[in-house]
Amino acid sequence: MAAVLPAKPIARRPVVRPAAADGNPDGPPCPACGVPNPPERRFCRRCAAPLHAREQPAPLPWWRTVWPFRRRVRGGSGRALRWFLLVSAVAGLLVAGFALLPAGRYLFEDVRDKLGRTAEISPAEVTASGQTSGHPATAAVDGLTNEYWGAPALGSSLTSTFDKPFRLVGVVVHTGVSKEPREFRQGARPTRADLIVTTEDGKVHEKKVRFTDKPGPQTVRTGISDVVSVRLVLRAASGQGEGRPIAVGEVEFFRRA
Repeated sequence: MAAVLPAKPIARRPVVRPAAADGNPDGPPCPACGVPNPPERRFCRRCAAPLHAREQPAPLPWWRTVWPFRRRVRGGSGRALRWFLLVSAVAGLLVAGFALLPAGRYLFEDVRDKLGRTAEISPAEVTASGQTSGHPATAAVDGLTNEYWGAPALGSSLTSTFDKPFRLVGVVVHTGVSKEPREFRQGARPTRADLIVTTEDGKVHEKKVRFTDKPGPQTVRTGISDVVSVRLVLRAASGQGEGRPIAVGEVEFFRRA
């Protein structure tokens, strides 16, 4: 008897079940496709569109977009005005700092000195601690550089006093007996001095000055307010010798115009 092969298993055929009828739920229709959805759903069961759209906030009045009244600000709303207010506040703080603080006031006045105009002012009185014959203290403020104040020795001082307090922007000094180079070298001339400035409240400002050993005007910047007197004290000189007084040809004072 011949062998019999085992039978090949046959898989069961799938049984197709009828789909349950899609009910018609009682709920709000989808705003996108119109299909009704159950009330508890957040997205449409057909197209997945949001069923409950977010409410847009009401537009704010213009004054609510300005700091410090704003609570929420729309994009770009009131931005230029806010920047203007911020820059104005910073500028106001800087101006207040310059006006109230000593360093700020000094910088503020210094800028005014540089940008403003100046005018020469003449002292009401000029005196000297010592002078040689023919070369009085008044020769230093007569407007002529070929006449000079002759100081007998180092340590001599020239004091200029003024009728009214003023803003002293700078002092111009002409050293030597003349502005001509040959004559300039023939006399003694100061190379270092102390400039002592007294203000109306009695405060004294002292500045050490060095002069170049050549003829011509030499400017000393000061920037001091409420000045009532200026004293020039000679500390060092060049070309000294027997019978040679230390010559200061001219001293000029400039105020802020």
